Amino acid sequence: MSKTVLNIKVITVSDTRTQETDKSGNVLVDRVQAAGHSLLGKRIIPDDVYHLRAEVSAHIADPEVQVVLMTGGTGFTDRDNTHYAIAPLLETPIEGFGELFRQISFEEIGSSTIQSRAFAGLTNKTIIFCVPGSPGACATAWDKIIEAQLNSSHKPCNFVDKLVSDA
Repeated sequence: MSKTVLNIKVITVSDTRTQETDKSGNVLVDRVQAAGHSLLGKRIIPDDVYHLRAEVSAHIADPEVQVVLMTGGTGFTDRDNTHYAIAPLLETPIEGFGELFRQISFEEIGSSTIQSRAFAGLTNKTIIFCVPGSPGACATAWDKIIEAQLNSSHKPCNFVDKLVSDA
């Protein structure tokens, strides 16, 4: 069975990062490409509920986009709006993603992981993963959870059949 190539968008949520300083987004881009998926683009979006909803809603409505990887805006500061913006758009939350991310992250950063509101969900045949804005968190999320779940040959289950009709 050959691996299914998925179409993926990467979004960095930040009021301060530029393409040159976006290490977290670049971690995800590098890993998407190394895994053989199709990168449809990378954007930096201000940490604003309505900008985020508009951007992600457009990707959810676009039948070409199967995966949205978001980094940033998942903490507890006044400008961390990813959860407020994106959670209402999800038809089916994937509770286990946040739980597993925090469990794995605990081994790396200890109890500081409690301040992570990493989450994921499915909507309109699109999966959205929202992870913290550090390069380490992006690497952890991709390497230890996301990559396998976007690999059609990963058993006993993965999310590819929920994103692609003929997977």
